[in-house]
Amino acid sequence: MHKLLTTAAVTALCLSAPMESAADEIDVTIVAGHPPIFIWVKNLTETFIPTVDAELAKTGNHSIDWNEAYGGALAKVGGESDAVGTGLAEIAYNPTLFNPSLYPMQNIAYVAPFNSKNPRLTTEIVERLQDQIPAMKAAWEEQNQVYLGGGFAIDSYQIFTTFPISTLADLEGRKICAPGPAVNWVKGTGAVPVSSSLTEYYNSIQTGVCDGAINFATAAAPGGLAEVAPNMTIVDFGAPYAAALSANLDWYEGLPEEVQAALHAGAAAYSDAVFADQDALINAAYEKIRADGGTVSELSAEERAAWVNALPNVPKEWAAEQDAKGLPGSEVLAGFMQALRDAGQEPPRDWDRE
Repeated sequence: MHKLLTTAAVTALCLSAPMESAADEIDVTIVAGHPPIFIWVKNLTETFIPTVDAELAKTGNHSIDWNEAYGGALAKVGGESDAVGTGLAEIAYNPTLFNPSLYPMQNIAYVAPFNSKNPRLTTEIVERLQDQIPAMKAAWEEQNQVYLGGGFAIDSYQIFTTFPISTLADLEGRKICAPGPAVNWVKGTGAVPVSSSLTEYYNSIQTGVCDGAINFATAAAPGGLAEVAPNMTIVDFGAPYAAALSANLDWYEGLPEEVQAALHAGAAAYSDAVFADQDALINAAYEKIRADGGTVSELSAEERAAWVNALPNVPKEWAAEQDAKGLPGSEVLAGFMQALRDAGQEPPRDWDRE
């Protein structure tokens, strides 16, 4: 059974704690701050939930009554982790990029830009590091959560602006919206970074808060970003690991093993579906951007190199800051960069070796 929650419905839901009924039907609220227009939310409904239900139906011992709280109904973008950790919801699409202080090491691909254009590769690297480095898994437990899987990286970030960009000098004095740690991608370029998120980009540009935004095609297209920022410049900042599915740890530990296994199976199917949609939508996204009045150009190799070299070595600074906190920042940075090299990538800067 499924219920898609509106904001009005949430108050009533929160008055009673989710619990397992006598018929062994488990009440589960799943939360995402973004609306279902985006593939990572759409696939909660279309892939994760049906897969979990199908796994449980194999024995019929358990079932789930789902409450789907999306688009700010229960938590704003970035608030999902708190909602699940405190028990307002049982499961979350958890965009770790918006909580760099809570999940610093999961954000390594945002910390070290110009990495890889391959979302699957970035995801494989980050999840491998998470398996190898205990402190990365501990980050979830510290937020009273368990990592279910379902991690994914998004397609490579580009820049959308109200003005054309052909040289780095064109950014001078321009205000550029960027998500989470990506504000560092314009440091040293002359641009002014403005912390924001993709649900705010359109209005921020339309009202003059920003002159452009760092975004990726499969999100920019459905959001109609080219209507207000018609100049898309391909820079290829990289395809960073951005989110995963997590569950309230206390709740999860009280579940039967069969239900736990079903949640992990659903998360694995969800990740595959997000990547499949990403592949299918990327070309259509570019077409939609052009249909909305946008133009697509590519920054020259020389100007891209100038951009890369203009940046301060924020990754190395970040690693030192994490080390000082007792976290393995240098280990994570070195592991990430070496994994890129081992996969045949050629990072334009060796952030870990400078």
